Amino acid sequence: MPVSFKSLAAPGVQQLQPYLPGKPVEELERELGIAGSIKLASNENPLGPCQAALDAIASQLDSIHFYPDGSGFRLCRRIAEIHGVNENCVTPGNGSNDILELAARAFLTAQSSAVYSRHSFAVYPIVVQAVGAKANVAPPIPEDHASMPLGHDPDALLSSIDDATRMLFIANPNNPTGTWLEPDVLRKLIEQIPGDVIVVLDLAYDEYMDDALRINSAEWLAVFPNLVITRTFSKIHALAGLRIGYSLSSPEIAELLNRVRQPFNTNMLAQAAALASLDDTAHVDKSVAMNNEGKRYLAQAFDELGLNYLPTMGNFISVNLNTDAQPIYDALLQQGVIVRPVANYQMPQYLRITIGTAEQNMKFIEALTGILRG
Repeated sequence: MPVSFKSLAAPGVQQLQPYLPGKPVEELERELGIAGSIKLASNENPLGPCQAALDAIASQLDSIHFYPDGSGFRLCRRIAEIHGVNENCVTPGNGSNDILELAARAFLTAQSSAVYSRHSFAVYPIVVQAVGAKANVAPPIPEDHASMPLGHDPDALLSSIDDATRMLFIANPNNPTGTWLEPDVLRKLIEQIPGDVIVVLDLAYDEYMDDALRINSAEWLAVFPNLVITRTFSKIHALAGLRIGYSLSSPEIAELLNRVRQPFNTNMLAQAAALASLDDTAHVDKSVAMNNEGKRYLAQAFDELGLNYLPTMGNFISVNLNTDAQPIYDALLQQGVIVRPVANYQMPQYLRITIGTAEQNMKFIEALTGILRG
């Protein structure tokens, strides 16, 4: 009798639905026989990495037959300097997704639960279910809320904590909604979370936020020993293809994360590029300025089309099409425009659009306008 390998898998893995990335440009153009397509689906920085990062990668090419520094010493030391924390507070990750998985493996079991909002980043339910933990999904702020529709509801998050809860995920700003919690609201929320619950604060899009909305990581870590802050180089620093991120936490939590971290989870090219990117603040400023300009353009275009959209502090914006978004997504593909349907986030009427260059944004709006007007 043939073996059912699915039956041999861990219970959490048996029912797991894998993460679905955005459709690649090459695949679309091959399928449709077209050229000149644009991808506004995966929240990538259209400017690409800074020149310093590219130069740093080139400088390492003669050494790729060696293993990388398993501790990421130079990178972690610079990260610690920038954030004003000790080096033993920094854990390197193969993207911040890696840190999310490390945290789940270190602290969650089949006897524990984890809390996150309904429209949160898709990796949270994946890492929770993979280790067999229970997911307590908190309802969001109602969609008709005046200022922050579908955003995190602090009261709902707190109410979702039970005696078995060992972890709570908060993305700020959140993906795919783009919504956020003000620093004072966020701090009050964390103050009310029990000390034996690990709070994972996902700041993947932090650099895109207005300065007044950003937190002092060192100060918050000193106050909240149960806090784990995750960061990435995939977004503003445009190193998504190299997979590099990190977390900031207490030394005790970092030591536990390192117990389950693979010895060489970050490669030498990624480490070198990330280190160079940290000091190129001009590239960061240019990326933020372009993003803010694009955000204003898309918001105005949606207003003119009579479409509601969610407030955002990320490099993306989610728009409500007031109908099933899948056919419109498919029609956009036919015109060489790849965006992101978010029905898997229980938002079937929305499309999430990465904010691109001025030319890319304009191409998307022209295509969308033509589709909506028939």
